[in-house]
Amino acid sequence: MGTGRVGAVATAGGRAGARLSIRCSTVLGDAAMGASIAVNGVCLTAAELRPDSFSADLAPETLKRSNLGDLRPGSRVNLERPLSPAGRLNGHIVQGHVDGTGEFLALDSLGEDNWWLRIRIPDELDPYLVYKGSIAIDGISLTIAALEPGPVVGVTIIPHTFTHTSLGHARIGGRLNVEVDVLAKHIEKLLTGTAASRPSRP
Repeated sequence: MGTGRVGAVATAGGRAGARLSIRCSTVLGDAAMGASIAVNGVCLTAAELRPDSFSADLAPETLKRSNLGDLRPGSRVNLERPLSPAGRLNGHIVQGHVDGTGEFLALDSLGEDNWWLRIRIPDELDPYLVYKGSIAIDGISLTIAALEPGPVVGVTIIPHTFTHTSLGHARIGGRLNVEVDVLAKHIEKLLTGTAASRPSRP
């Protein structure tokens, strides 16, 4: 995972979506037109590549379900290329299919550059949250360390994660992308015979 900066978020004439331009370097090393690049945990397709940036189209559904429409030029974003079949899975399965957004409540220091992140999650996603379970926040695979009524999730942010992601730039009340564990959604359907619920518009 690396980070980049938003160059522009622009709507195109008559289109309901938008085009997002990101200035970056690391993720472009082996990228090609049509490559998948996750931006704040949202899987996007590179529609234009330059030596120091890429652009991707944002569908109306993407703007509705994620925080990408909140971005402004200069915003720092998390970037990640897909895992290759021969690679190591160092976290849980993160598909880049964001389920909704959560409200950033606090990022408090625990000392030694460790941090305690609290985020309010949409009610519809509460069934998929378990203590010591997995959650992706802005594309970062994290372990749920606390669950409070609200529902509110608490996770520990280690020094490496704090340094190499955009979490240190989040603002109180801002929206962070949330992707719950896909295995929990599959289990729900197997047990209940119904499709996993989807959050309403943020």
